[in-house]
Amino acid sequence: MSEMNATTQQENVLKRKSDDVGWEYGSLIDPSNLDKVKCMFCNHVSTGGIYRLKQHVAHVSNAVAKCKKSSQEAKDRCKKSLEVASKKRREKTIRELELRDSVNISRVGDEEVNVAGRSEPHKLGPLDKWTRPIDPKLTQAEALHQQKINKELWKKRTHEVQQYVARWMYNHAIPFNACDNDDFKLMCEAIGRFGPGFDPPSKHDLRETLLSQEHARVKSLLKERDAEKMKNGCSIMTDAWSDRKRRSIMNLCTNCADGSSFIKSKEMSAVSHTSEVIFQLVDEGIEEIGPEHVVQVVTDNASNNMGAKKILLEKRPNMFWSSCATHTINLMLQGIGNLPRFTKVLDKAKAFTIFVYGHTRTLECMRHFSSGKEIIRPGVTRFASAYLTLESLLDKKDQLRKMVLDGRWDSLREVKSKNGKAATATIMSMPFWKDVKLCLNVFEPLVKVLRLVDGDVKPSMGFVYGEIVKAKKEIKEVYGNVASRYKDVIDVVEKKMKDRLDSPLHLAAYLLNPYYSYADTNIFDDGTITEGFISCVETFYHGDDSKQDQAVNVELRKFQNREGSFGKKLARTCQNFEYNAASWWKLYGNEVPTLQRMAMRILSLTSGASACERNWSTFENIHTKKRNRLTTERLNDLSFIQFNSRMMAKKQMIKEKKIADVLFSTETTEAQGFIFEGGDECDVVIYRDEDEEEMDNTVPMEVDEQLEPRRSARLRQLYEAEEFDSEEEEFDDEEEKHPDDEDDY
Repeated sequence: MSEMNATTQQENVLKRKSDDVGWEYGSLIDPSNLDKVKCMFCNHVSTGGIYRLKQHVAHVSNAVAKCKKSSQEAKDRCKKSLEVASKKRREKTIRELELRDSVNISRVGDEEVNVAGRSEPHKLGPLDKWTRPIDPKLTQAEALHQQKINKELWKKRTHEVQQYVARWMYNHAIPFNACDNDDFKLMCEAIGRFGPGFDPPSKHDLRETLLSQEHARVKSLLKERDAEKMKNGCSIMTDAWSDRKRRSIMNLCTNCADGSSFIKSKEMSAVSHTSEVIFQLVDEGIEEIGPEHVVQVVTDNASNNMGAKKILLEKRPNMFWSSCATHTINLMLQGIGNLPRFTKVLDKAKAFTIFVYGHTRTLECMRHFSSGKEIIRPGVTRFASAYLTLESLLDKKDQLRKMVLDGRWDSLREVKSKNGKAATATIMSMPFWKDVKLCLNVFEPLVKVLRLVDGDVKPSMGFVYGEIVKAKKEIKEVYGNVASRYKDVIDVVEKKMKDRLDSPLHLAAYLLNPYYSYADTNIFDDGTITEGFISCVETFYHGDDSKQDQAVNVELRKFQNREGSFGKKLARTCQNFEYNAASWWKLYGNEVPTLQRMAMRILSLTSGASACERNWSTFENIHTKKRNRLTTERLNDLSFIQFNSRMMAKKQMIKEKKIADVLFSTETTEAQGFIFEGGDECDVVIYRDEDEEEMDNTVPMEVDEQLEPRRSARLRQLYEAEEFDSEEEEFDDEEEKHPDDEDDY
């Protein structure tokens, strides 16, 4: 039996946990050498990694020996994978060329030379005197020799310039990922185009003239979103933050179908955050955007925000004030996580990770067995971190069990301590892994909803209620639909959802989304939902009895019965979850104009204010201890530039389908509970429940006490210099590792 277990463990180590199809047809010879991969068909060993193995199986390269035993299915799958990788490389090259072409620098100078991959000539430097264009009259050998000289000299020059860049980054503690963006590449290209003698900007230029110019440039780029706001309306989002000088700052952001934008921040240190103050800030924002363009206001559930809601609705009875769905779903996850059966599992997982990360040798040992990957996966909130880390632990179950059975782990002095023995026992406990899987199965349906409302991928108002209904059904199925087993979990979900995510606006959006109402016609007969729809119509068309009557008594029936364009075959696109609900209504709702206008506006709305909350990190990055003399106005301008630039870049990534998991974070601020004892108390984002606030008799939203970013010195020392890379990107380099066919087998 022990021999079988050992064989299984060995196979698990040699079979990579990857979505790459190549690993279905090969395995590693040595777990420490990722380049040597053995073919499962003919036992041929490729020394160029999984990329070469796929070429071997697919018969696509003359530089690699062809597998004589591979099946046609394997050939087709590997060939398709290689073509996808090749397409990605081409797109990356085109993207880099487009970036270079977008740089416009006036040129004055003497000698120039064309460089491969550049659309404009490159200015010569001293070393280039040794290079020359390749004469077409040269023999093949002579041309190759000259090409090698040119290549080596360019390589040497590139390395020398990179040393200067690296020196600047090291000396001024610039994060490594700061160079992994288009702005950095554009800056380098612009300096290179300028040539010798470039005069860098002064401090005065950066904080005055250039700052104003960049602010104006970013503002001009947002004009497209202004057009969307005028067409389908928008949401206003507000939140509070406390900076390092303990100044209370309130952020005001807006969201439309094209994404989120930062409007402004306002210092509120001299006043309490009362309902009246919040209302005044929001009302000013509405006037700035235009009342006719604002459909709803989204905030968290604090009682002073609810007070501001009452004041706003008295002045503007045709607007909606919604609770943040992201905030509410995080409260659901928090409530479920606090149930004893889930707390027990989370505490054991935290005890293990705290022990591993608390000692250098245990951490080194873990990284050895996990091939350098972290077991902690930080998320954007504490609860996202808990889910992602449990998922990571379960994914690395085999490696961790192998680790604690290995002599290397057992020889560590720390492992013999009480905490070390407990950590070993946890990993070897089958009930623990069973409970981890149960936790993930219960959390997963709500995490899916969290990804929807937190991702800004598409307007989520039309989907949030329907997806929570679906999530409750899936949670019940996890427990075999036995009420006594799922009751406490569902009770938490329904308690947090009540009066927050079941408002007339949410119910109307649910009914007007044919993805749900056409799939289940009973929705039109549900009294609660139709009552919510009618209430929503009364608010949307406040004071206009004619339009209210038209929408409820005439046009809703046509939509329900699929009359006219609603019954067209092409209208069935609404059966696809990825469809655009507002665009669907624009195409097929022309025969019901009153209901169409309402549906398009409501289904273009966001359901969360997380984009506004995430602006805290922007403020913290800008307002560091070294820059704590920034004026509020300058802080506002810098935040406007950085936040909006990031949002536009994110929207571009969404369009190109390059967006990563929205719950994953490269910062460890919300995963501190998995790194050291008491780390949960140091979270930056604190989700407070208005019910708990009333019970505790505390003053809500005291930002000086609740929202100030906190981070332990120990955590900074251990992890600020390290970057947590998403495991989804683990094999990106494998496809690019051998872009050229080289004879390496």
